[in-house]
Amino acid sequence: MIAHCIQNLNDIKTFLSKINDDCYPSSCKTLSGASIGQHVRHILEFYLCLLNGVNQGNVNYDERKRDFQLENDRKFAIFSIDKICCNLPLLPSNMTMTLTGDFCMDGSNAISIVSSVERELAYCLEHAIHHMALIKVGTIDLEMDHVLDKNFGIAPSTIRNTNLVCAQ
Repeated sequence: MIAHCIQNLNDIKTFLSKINDDCYPSSCKTLSGASIGQHVRHILEFYLCLLNGVNQGNVNYDERKRDFQLENDRKFAIFSIDKICCNLPLLPSNMTMTLTGDFCMDGSNAISIVSSVERELAYCLEHAIHHMALIKVGTIDLEMDHVLDKNFGIAPSTIRNTNLVCAQ
């Protein structure tokens, strides 16, 4: 799972290396005013929460930092991806841990769920792909879609299925 997460993060890094500093924090109409940078920050902070939570045996994505430098500074985001990719292989992927979160709108019902580092890595990867699809929409809105890889923001199962259908 770690190798898949690193590959996915490197796909984001490759994309970021192809866009300019001005478009990264730019508001996108099709993203309800959000930016590519905000979506990248959101992806990276989930990984950072997991990396930080392993030491306590608990991850809580609700408590992410919401670091404005990550969403406004493309080069800092690239640096952060490199840092995450260096730390992911150090994770004890078979370790049991707890996921804590409050899934109520009013914040009144925090729960804890038994999970594992491997399961949370899978969640971070799926979460990243979902937000990459939104980044793709924003990139099209900014007329920068020529920098996108054709599979950017598409789940591996969808790519496999599409290739299978095309081969038939």
